[in-house]
Order: sequence, then structure tokens, then C-alpha cells
Amino acid sequence: MSDKRTILITGGAGFLGSHLTENLLEAGERVVVMDNLLTGDIRNVSRYVGRDFLFVKHDVTLYIAVDEPIDCILHFASPASPLDYLQHPIHTLKVGALGTHNALGLALHHGARFLLASTSEVYGDPQINPQNEGYWGHVNPIGPRGVYDEAKRFAEAMTMAYNRSHGLSTRIVRIFNTYGPRMRLRDGRAIPNFITQALCGEPITIYGDGVQTRSFTFVDDLVRGILALLDSDENQPVNLGNPEEVTIRTMAEAVLELTGSDSKLVEEPLPVDDPKVRCPDITRARQVLGWEPTVNLREGLVPTIAWFKEQLRSDR
Repeated sequence: MSDKRTILITGGAGFLGSHLTENLLEAGERVVVMDNLLTGDIRNVSRYVGRDFLFVKHDVTLYIAVDEPIDCILHFASPASPLDYLQHPIHTLKVGALGTHNALGLALHHGARFLLASTSEVYGDPQINPQNEGYWGHVNPIGPRGVYDEAKRFAEAMTMAYNRSHGLSTRIVRIFNTYGPRMRLRDGRAIPNFITQALCGEPITIYGDGVQTRSFTFVDDLVRGILALLDSDENQPVNLGNPEEVTIRTMAEAVLELTGSDSKLVEEPLPVDDPKVRCPDITRARQVLGWEPTVNLREGLVPTIAWFKEQLRSDR
């Protein structure tokens, strides 16, 4: 009998999903990627054709059926950047509700372990800092950002309901701001916007005064934590993120320095419900997974900037 597992990744053609695909294939697993390519890019995974890999174009808000045995499901399908979920608010809610229900039903049918990609956005505009997993959050459910926040909060509730009612083996990861190669140009998040603007010689857009904080994790660190959680016995939510807080202005200045750009910083009004602070308490990840990030901001920005330079060249 082979120890090779078959792992389904919904949203696997996206930024995080494609990195998970790569790591799982390198570890000798079989990977099935399911993506409707609304925000994913087939180029992220087409390089794996010919390996133990299958791509299925499908919208997870519709019924999911997979004939072959499935050992694990990583549910990463969802618009994730503000630009995307503000443009597709109803679909974002449907993915969080119907998509999660369909993926959980498939996991139950196959007896597969299920891992939900949740988000630090479940904490909203937090009133405590850093945020631990016991914090219930400060979310405006009817604000424009609420479509993403509440979709993920509902997805967590549905996942725990399947765990309690059906005994399904479930995992929940709350992902904090992550960056690295394969992010889309101008996808609406800070680092892609800053790098693209800097490389194109455009003004760097900072929303508000730039003193709001975020915690940025390089994608390799995050993937390592997700796979550790998948293979752990922890069924409670786990924060994965970098506990070192930086201001948005500091991030913009680092991008300017590393790109050698002469772009100027320009302030724009702060979006509605934009969090003022965002920093994970990773005590649970350290204790349960033995995990913490190891790549510092500058180390991670170098390959990320190189990726963006190549994308800009190929798009010309």
C-alpha cells in the first residue's frame, strides 16, 4: 500500500493555493486543484501538468463530486483581496457559505480531513492587540468589508458544526497578511500595490496617514505552518502570522529602498472599516505546531520584488 495521499485544494490556482500545490507535490502527494479562475491564474499551476496532478475547473458554490478517493481537502476558494471581494460581494458570501458547505459535504463523503483557510479579518477592526484565537472580534456585519469578514466567520461556524455533529476531522487556520511570488499585480493589497507602483515609477498610495499596522508573513513560512496544522491533532482555530508589527508607511519605505524607486508617497482617505492594527498572538502555533516565522521582511521582499519585475516585463 502506498502512503501517498490525494489532497484536493479548492482555490488551488490562487496565490496561496499554488504554493501549497507545489509543496505537496514535492512531498510526494497527489494534488487535485479545483478553481473557477475568478481570481486564480491557471499559469500558477500549469507547470505541474505531467506530475501527479489534476486540474478541475469548477465553481465550489455548485455541487462538488470527485470520483476518486480523497484523503484531505484544503478549502482555499474565495476572493481574498479587498479589490476582489468588493467587486464580487455576493459571490464572496456564497463561497463562504455554499462553497464551504459543499466542500465539507465532500469531506464527509470521503472521510477526508478538512482544513479551512480562514483569515485575520474575522477579528475585524480589533479592540485588542495582538489578537489571540479567543478574541471574538469587532466586525461591522453590514459594512462593505463585511462580505469577506462574515463569509469567513460563517465558514468557521459551519466547519465546527461538522466537527461536532459528524465527527469530521477539521482544522481552521486564521491567516494574517501574507506576501510573496505569484501575487497578482495591483491586486488591491498593500505589498502588491506598493511594489507595482514603485517599479512603474508611479506615486505610492498610502491610505490614511500610514500609521496603521499590519504583520506580514512570507509565503514559505505560512505554507510550512499550514501543512504542520494539517498533520496535527489541533481542531481549534490557529493564528498563523508574523508577530512583528510594522506600519504601512514603514512597509512602503522599505519597498522604495529595495526597488531603488524615486516614487513619492501620496496619502488617500482611509477605506471604511479599515483595521487600525493587525498583529497575531501565535502562542498556540508555537505550542501546538512548534511553528513561528523565520523569514524577515527584507529577506522576503527581495524574491517578491524579483517576481513582480518579471511579471511586468512579460506583460509588456
